[in-house]
Amino acid sequence: MSTRTRAVVATGGTFAVRDVELEGPRADEVLVRVEAVGVCHTDLLTAAALGDTPAVLGHEGCGVVEAVGPGVVAPRVGDRVVLTYAACGTCDRCRGGRRAYCRSSRRLNASGARDDGSSPVTVDGVAVHAAFFGQSSWADHAIARADSCVVVGPDVDPAVAAPLGCGFLTGAGAVLEVLRPTVGDRVVVVGGGGVGLAAALVAAHDGSVVEVVETDAVRRDLASRLGLPAVASLEEVAPGFGHVLDTTGRPDVVAAALRAVDSCGTVVAVGLGRRTAEIDLADVLHGGKTLRGCIEGDGDPQVLVPAVLARQAAGLGLGQLVSTYRLDEVDRALAERPVKPVLLPGT
Repeated sequence: MSTRTRAVVATGGTFAVRDVELEGPRADEVLVRVEAVGVCHTDLLTAAALGDTPAVLGHEGCGVVEAVGPGVVAPRVGDRVVLTYAACGTCDRCRGGRRAYCRSSRRLNASGARDDGSSPVTVDGVAVHAAFFGQSSWADHAIARADSCVVVGPDVDPAVAAPLGCGFLTGAGAVLEVLRPTVGDRVVVVGGGGVGLAAALVAAHDGSVVEVVETDAVRRDLASRLGLPAVASLEEVAPGFGHVLDTTGRPDVVAAALRAVDSCGTVVAVGLGRRTAEIDLADVLHGGKTLRGCIEGDGDPQVLVPAVLARQAAGLGLGQLVSTYRLDEVDRALAERPVKPVLLPGT
């Protein structure tokens, strides 16, 4: 049975709430009433790249399961779930615990269709670009892959949990799964947006000495209020740090971080701007330094999401990064540039 609902439809650089039709959930899918969904830079880049092609985007959803497809045993109707990226679950990378690097990732997350080429969303009877990251959750309801749903507790704040579908997951996972600092280690986070500050909060919560590098004074002030020392440039950070997370995607910043990190240190890059950087290979070689890419936190969302939410329950503070908006306020959210905008469907 199909569902009539509302969704933000991106067309030609504009965002408008429209009535859409959702196909009922198939054997590997569930229908979710979306309570909160993050606005991520990837949504905006995709909308720009699609141009005049109508699309329902959104890939940081959190909501309650209202129906399940034939044979789906988990999640169950009534479960609150965080919706995260799609993966095939059967390739060597998925079976090896590296779902973020699934060999079918691009097709499943960015093609605008399910694996079989169909779209679960129609507007005025015409199929549109959807199934974005397996969910397209800028909507009151979404069809999501069952294996992309992470069940969370009923007391979890959906507006805080939603960005764990991608942004907060990326930052937290880069710390927990890749950098893996120990208590007392110095961690430098370059970029004070949602990804960077989520990472910094997790690192500090677990006992690292964290410093944030951010050019924007307002975001530096927020970091300071969160107990995270913040400076305007990497040159202001005292030497002697072995862990760097770059969220800017700027090749010159990544190269500078690699020069500045201690011998045997690691720089993890989670952003992507221009594709090439000039790196001193002699410094990397003689310093035993590592430059690592990281997608979606580099871990299993079924493990990472509960791990971060447990820290949140213990006072992590992710809620201070979130600003909420009605579903039809995407433009306002973009204009105000909060650290982490989150839409509240149903409002």
